[in-house]
Amino acid sequence: MIGGGPESEKKEDGLDKAIDYVQEKFLGQGPQENESALEQAKDGQIAGFIRSQYKGSTGKEFPIADK
Repeated sequence: MIGGGPESEKKEDGLDKAIDYVQEKFLGQGPQENESALEQAKDGQIAGFIRSQYKGSTGKEFPIADK
């Protein structure tokens, strides 16, 4: 599969890392440091949703910059 893996994990921003943390620590999805491209795409959709909801509610961009 193209993408994913530890090198892609290094390029994640703070929101992506927070999503990984919640998935690992609270949802029991296991280590997140070597996700496949598909898993990272799913996390990207979650981050996009969070950013859009934040902007819709506040009128401002999410304070953690996108990659």
